[in-house]
Amino acid sequence: MEITLLLIQKISSLFLIMAIGFALVRAKLLKSTDTKPISVLTVYAIAPCAILSAYQVELTQDVIIGFFTAMGVSVLLMIGQVLITKLIAIPLHLTSLERACSIYSNCGNLIIPLVGFCLGDEWVIYSLAYMSVMTAMIWTHGKSLIKEQREWDFRSIITNLNLIAIVLGFVMFVLNIRLVGPLAVLATDLGSFLGPACMLTAGMIVGGMSLKGVFANKRVWLVTFIRLIFIPALATLALKFCPLATLIPNGQSIFLVTLLAIITPSASNTVQLAVLYDKDADHASAINVVSTLMCIVTMPLWVAVYYL
Repeated sequence: MEITLLLIQKISSLFLIMAIGFALVRAKLLKSTDTKPISVLTVYAIAPCAILSAYQVELTQDVIIGFFTAMGVSVLLMIGQVLITKLIAIPLHLTSLERACSIYSNCGNLIIPLVGFCLGDEWVIYSLAYMSVMTAMIWTHGKSLIKEQREWDFRSIITNLNLIAIVLGFVMFVLNIRLVGPLAVLATDLGSFLGPACMLTAGMIVGGMSLKGVFANKRVWLVTFIRLIFIPALATLALKFCPLATLIPNGQSIFLVTLLAIITPSASNTVQLAVLYDKDADHASAINVVSTLMCIVTMPLWVAVYYL
């Protein structure tokens, strides 16, 4: 219950930041197009620093076991989401873009600040297990799904700055290399802006949209239901009753971190890819906005169910 309350508190604070971005655009002090420099800063500076900072934990056998267990479970959960959405795509008439929005969560932007606040900075490293798996998947399977072409661009993976930061951070972690002095302060201070920067950007985007048109779209609500209710329900049950949780140290808390990564809103990367390949970016943006707004209710709910 305590973690659920902390989660509500943190998500609420992030939504207040989102409201500030919304208000600034509606007051015509900023434009929704002004989000580009913030996005560039987030992708190329803030997020990599947050990732590197997350790896600055003490190397122990328990941490290594927990990390690789979380990564293995993350692979299975990602495959499961791909298969489930493929099964329901025909009866629900899901487009390829809607499938991508259903599968891929916004864990890269939200999970690090949420885990750090609710559980402590030493737990953030386990969130990187799901992040690394999803980053590789979204730039291969997700990209081909949105393009509607069966081709995987592995160059996009090895040149992705966030994935490079994950690999570099993990190497430093295993070799017990620590950031010191100004570099350590830089990674911590700049990385702490990840959540606020992402929510401010989201608020500015919402401020430039017609909310009536967004909330009246039934397809948006369908995909939001799949992303925030259907998939999280299955993931919660799978992680809650997974026998590995009792076999590894702190298994329940490690799986909670993985669950938090899964139950976040639709990934902002799906919007970026839709823009890049001219695949109904407005629809992807609407799904991202509505799922982001609704997660303030659904995320604490699934955490509470997990601990029942």
